[in-house]
Amino acid sequence: MSRVGKRPIEVPASATVSVEGNIVRVKGPKGELEQVLPDCVSVEREGETILVTRRSDEPRDRSLHGLVRTLIYNMVKGVTDGFEKGLEIHGVGYRAALKDKNLELQLGYSTPRAVTAPEGIEFEVPKPTLVVVRGCDKQVVGQVASDIRSLRKPDPYKGKGIRYRGEYVRRKVGKAIK
Repeated sequence: MSRVGKRPIEVPASATVSVEGNIVRVKGPKGELEQVLPDCVSVEREGETILVTRRSDEPRDRSLHGLVRTLIYNMVKGVTDGFEKGLEIHGVGYRAALKDKNLELQLGYSTPRAVTAPEGIEFEVPKPTLVVVRGCDKQVVGQVASDIRSLRKPDPYKGKGIRYRGEYVRRKVGKAIK
């Protein structure tokens, strides 16, 4: 059995989980999420816990067992606590600012780059060189942070660009003049 898949998921009092066929809906203070599950995995609610079981021992079913449990766990955690991803901006003149709910980035291009916040995502700019992406869906938060980072990836020679909070960028040595 999957080590991850057989662990039960604890549902806090602030979240409600409903299972209808192969659709799981989770509602909480931060938002509402929905996930369609494959037919090879079944979800049962027992009191304040959720158990994920697979129907057979086929390799495909075994591989999806732990995945489905983790997806449901992330949904429960997202609607109660939420997820956030931090981005650091390095470079002279590189900065971020909020315009309404959207993000405006000055990254050394001739015009600023605007990033529109998708539904369920919030931006916060505590400092001009720090951007925090928040939301209840872990996949969407990570994708939006990745899209922002791709606007100006970290340069290996000077270190300029956008990087994740705490990310180490390995610096390369430039050309040596003899």
